[in-house]
Amino acid sequence: MISPGPSIASDIRVNKRGHKHGAKLAALAVAALASAAASAADPQAGRAKAAACAVCHGQGGISTVPNAPHLAGQPALYVEEQLKNYRSGKRRHEVMNVVAKPLSDADIDDLAAWYASIRIDATPP
Repeated sequence: MISPGPSIASDIRVNKRGHKHGAKLAALAVAALASAAASAADPQAGRAKAAACAVCHGQGGISTVPNAPHLAGQPALYVEEQLKNYRSGKRRHEVMNVVAKPLSDADIDDLAAWYASIRIDATPP
């Protein structure tokens, strides 16, 4: 097995009370990396590319079809992962596999940025 080398997790220290120092740093580093990837994406380009998605997922990312999920407000990382899984066939859906197949990584990043930029309010009952 090949060793991945040093990681952020290896820098976590434990104090006398058993609290881990560095865990917050690791979480911030992961968030910064995700944010940097999302910042390269263009939400407005994603909005234009999402026109075809609106048939099932709604104009503003709120689904109009009972078996299609709402995409508004979903984290960009989640949308990216799902679209890449549909594109590769790792995740199967007869419509989404066809729709995602021609998408480039940039297309997926833009779409994910668009849906992540939509703000929604949830009101518990």
